[in-house]
Amino acid sequence: MRNAWAGLRARPGRAALTGAGIAAAALVLGVALTVAVGLATGFDRAATQADLPSVVARFDEEDPRDVADRVRRLPNLAAHSFRYEVTRVELRAGANRLGEGVVHVVGGGRRGYAVVAGRDVGDAAGEVVIEQGLAREWDLGPGDTLDVGEAGPAEVVGVAVAPDNVAFPLARTARVYLSEAGLLQQFPEGSRFPANLVLLWAADEERADVLLSFARQSAYGLSSVRFLTREGLRSLVEQASGIVVALLVAFAIIACALAGVLLAAGAHSEIQRRLAQLGVQRALGVTPGAVTAVAAAQGALVAAPAAAAGLLVGGLLAAGGTDAVLAALNELPPGPGARATVLAGAWGGVVALVAGSAAWPAWRAARRPPAGLLRGGDVSPPRKAARGRGGMTALGARLVTAHRARYAAVVAVLGMAAAVVLLLLALASLLERLRDDPATLGKRYSLTAALPADRADEVRALPGVAAAAPRYEQRATGASALGSPLRVIAYPGDHTIFEAPALAAGRRLAGPGEAEVGQGLADALGLRPGSTLAIQPGDGEELRFRVVGVVRALQDEGRVAYVRPDRLLAASPSLEAPLAVRLDDGADAAAVRAALARLGAEPRAVGGATGDDRGFLAVLAGLLRLVAVTVGLVCLYALVQSLALTVRERRGAVAVLRAAGADHRALRRLLFGAATAVVIPAAVVAVALEEVVLAPATARLAAGYADLPLGAGLGQAVAVSGALLGLAALASWEMARRLAREPVVTGLRETGR
Repeated sequence: MRNAWAGLRARPGRAALTGAGIAAAALVLGVALTVAVGLATGFDRAATQADLPSVVARFDEEDPRDVADRVRRLPNLAAHSFRYEVTRVELRAGANRLGEGVVHVVGGGRRGYAVVAGRDVGDAAGEVVIEQGLAREWDLGPGDTLDVGEAGPAEVVGVAVAPDNVAFPLARTARVYLSEAGLLQQFPEGSRFPANLVLLWAADEERADVLLSFARQSAYGLSSVRFLTREGLRSLVEQASGIVVALLVAFAIIACALAGVLLAAGAHSEIQRRLAQLGVQRALGVTPGAVTAVAAAQGALVAAPAAAAGLLVGGLLAAGGTDAVLAALNELPPGPGARATVLAGAWGGVVALVAGSAAWPAWRAARRPPAGLLRGGDVSPPRKAARGRGGMTALGARLVTAHRARYAAVVAVLGMAAAVVLLLLALASLLERLRDDPATLGKRYSLTAALPADRADEVRALPGVAAAAPRYEQRATGASALGSPLRVIAYPGDHTIFEAPALAAGRRLAGPGEAEVGQGLADALGLRPGSTLAIQPGDGEELRFRVVGVVRALQDEGRVAYVRPDRLLAASPSLEAPLAVRLDDGADAAAVRAALARLGAEPRAVGGATGDDRGFLAVLAGLLRLVAVTVGLVCLYALVQSLALTVRERRGAVAVLRAAGADHRALRRLLFGAATAVVIPAAVVAVALEEVVLAPATARLAAGYADLPLGAGLGQAVAVSGALLGLAALASWEMARRLAREPVVTGLRETGR
């Protein structure tokens, strides 16, 4: 350790450069781990803290005393609680107003939500607990006042998280919780609230299906009964973030692997710089074991503070954005202790990786003859470098490519980093398409009109309209896999005119008893062409369809079914449907909307998978930009490392050029040639790696339920290549400035090697 510390003190500049590279790579690792851990565990953490029920049952209003006996007889039941849910309640606070409030009147028993600020509602009148999405959006907290419909003004006493739905405004509704005892003080003595929702907790969560099965059997006589399990709730919440969160987690894993490669490459470069010093040590009788131990100790001494700083900064930078995403999903971030544990484990891994990466080349080098090490190890002078044509730029390229194995390694590392940047740009473009382009979901219609189905012919007759038909949509659950949510979409004719997700298996539906199902639903329920799809729509009546095709639908993670509306309308005659309007190619959408308005419709533009949740997407895009910047810093470090190593090994040749009159501009051209010789093939490697490996591997996350249009475009590839050339210019300018400050005689002493 003393020798290692003395060596670092003798080379503070190099130690600082190596530490900066380790810190940059650790920064990427800290961001990636913070994002991955937060997003991958947010639901489970929130479900545990909120005491999420095993089963949630909704039904029409009933006296809770009439339902309680049935509930108590259920097997595997640990606890239950009733609620009265009221929808479309007007909420007001200052200038903020929302007509889609949802009030939960809670009585005794377990809550199913976690209070994260303030306290829970008590028996006093005029108290309310609000969900954290509403609190964040309207800037409310304990002590503020919220007007809750006919209940009037209430004091906000707490902020809660319930992960059974996403938060407002990602969800159009906002939930608040009122105490039954407090509300009853406003009514005559003896009044009671009905119940239309019951929360069930299983004694053995592994056997929750038994509880659900008996609950369904005991629901006879109750109307509009709908069940949802904890796993069903997980699926519903995950649909709000959809493939985006899955891609971010996948990218975090890719970034972790990249950080490891960069750390190992940086440590190897440092050993290559010190080959001559190792030769002196071996000539003086230092054993290979001692050389290896000193190298490992030096690597650990540099890596320990640098990795700690990089991981800490990366974790802090990513924590805010990750917490905002989790808050939008009604999930909870990991606590400081959990994050510290993960980052501490990463710190130990980084230090061990750098120490091992420094020890391995040192051990290999120390076993060579000392004379070879004193000549620079396996580095040989570039042949014909001084006689080559092409000027200083070409000479720089020949200098950096003289050592073919190391040159290939630098190109590979830089290409991998640039490929990750390309993947980030592709992900950002995907977010925009998911937000704005309905074609991403296979939708071919661009407008909807709130008109009766029998007026479709009038809409078709409008100039610029190619087709119009009623679009029926209903939420349902799978009857064969209890609590599995899905969305049923129905058109009276050929649905591919309006929605045509790619067909993965089977054929298109052709009759009222047939269905095309999304791949996500097929995987969840074990469906294939020829299987039977049994669903339970909102009214509780079970409907059956024969599966004739499986489609790659991105909407709702592929948990969709396309059918004809006959059976849906027979079960729910009051089911309403807006008209889906497909426009002619090149039609004036504004003119069509004006014509629809003249018919008395309320035309609406069709959005992408995430609708108008631009704030949520902005946070996700911010995370992508943050990681892209950190990877860009690592690219710059890799270039500087490569140039520094080239200058160190060719110090004698560079000194001769300077002695012959090469000024700092000539040195910049020399080093820019060396840098461009690295970045041009690295850009080619980056495009190929992103196109052939990273994009397909990431897209395979969605291959089960969607055709994901993921891939960098030509403009993005050109932008990344240009950025690499810009980094090459910056790195060559910095290295030329440093080299010009070094005395020429220092390099001339090494010309005899």
